[in-house]
Amino acid sequence: MLKRVLIVCVGNICRSPMAEHLLREALTRSDIEVSSAGLSALVGEPIESTALAVLAAHGHAPNVHQATQLAPQAITEADLILVMEQKHIRGVLGMAPEARGKVLMLGKWQSDREIRDPYRQGKPAFVHAYALIEEAVNAWALRLAK
Repeated sequence: MLKRVLIVCVGNICRSPMAEHLLREALTRSDIEVSSAGLSALVGEPIESTALAVLAAHGHAPNVHQATQLAPQAITEADLILVMEQKHIRGVLGMAPEARGKVLMLGKWQSDREIRDPYRQGKPAFVHAYALIEEAVNAWALRLAK
């Protein structure tokens, strides 16, 4: 039984916190814990203001977020690790090769679609990333909530 899902990106201030919030919300009726971390996290930083504004524009009010650095223990404890880009798979497996098999793309159900980093790209990039994340999260939620 899947109990812990970890969502990983680079800084843990844009994509992974958005996905963490959306997946947690989608799985409220389950016992699955959802968290996020970054391969090169801006440790302690809150969710990026444009990411927060895009979430708010879609009716979401995420919990207070502080960026967290990905650690081997978090990889070990997670049952499923969802990443935004192929290179993130390599980053996670570089830290913990034994995680092979539980590290998958967030966009797996959209032909392993990558979700590019909107950081410092302006609001349209965040809106686009949000749409891709929301679609991917909804596909995962259908499979995980069973």
